[in-house]
Amino acid sequence: MEDILEIAGKKISNRLFIGTGKFASLSLMKQALEAAKAEVATVALRRVDSGSKTENIMDYIPESCLTMINTSGARDAEEAVRIGRLAKESGAGNWIKLEVIRDNKYLLPDNIETLKAVEILVKEGFAVFPYMSPDLSVARRMVDAGASAIMPLGSPIGSNRGVRTRELIEIMINEIDLPVIVDAGLGKPSEACECMELGCAAVLINTAIAVSQDPVKMAGAFSRAVFAGRLAYLAGIPAIGKASASSPLTGFLRESKNSQ
Repeated sequence: MEDILEIAGKKISNRLFIGTGKFASLSLMKQALEAAKAEVATVALRRVDSGSKTENIMDYIPESCLTMINTSGARDAEEAVRIGRLAKESGAGNWIKLEVIRDNKYLLPDNIETLKAVEILVKEGFAVFPYMSPDLSVARRMVDAGASAIMPLGSPIGSNRGVRTRELIEIMINEIDLPVIVDAGLGKPSEACECMELGCAAVLINTAIAVSQDPVKMAGAFSRAVFAGRLAYLAGIPAIGKASASSPLTGFLRESKNSQ
């Protein structure tokens, strides 16, 4: 059965999105993207330099991989919108991972400023993917504003602490009529699998792959974990219940004893 994620006019079969920061080299980043067979990669606009005479990160993104520009570094809606416009002018496309952070200690997103930027960028024709703290009320307003997906954090960005916001993410999956893509905090393939088992549309991983001892191998591991979690979700995970034997416990032992 073909399992395609249709989002912002694109069809995507690999639900592992990969961030491109923190890799030891651009060559290693490319190998990781290829190992995962990634179809979507996020790139911070400040790393894109089409006029560079040396290395340009865009040259290392596989042609089969759609680029989503990240507004990393934006501290309010105005700066995020400016980055989006610069991205479009540079030819980087209209997919924007909207990231607005003014908290330098915990790196938590500013949901209110993010919502303001969603409202502006959608009207200008962008496909907007807002990174946010999992707040249902704000998420509903982002839906109304025309966001293409919702990207709640699993735990603080770059922390590798896993799905600390699991209950809130489940609520968003149940209540929001948009793809829910967990972004930030996932440190292990099993945590990506957990998100997919919950019903997330995709996950976005960067640090856990880029800073691992073998990013290429880890990218492959995450890709397989995402596929496994999605397959389990589609198969229908049984509800948790009381003890229940998988085979009959009565009959043959007693019958065997009586026959002796």
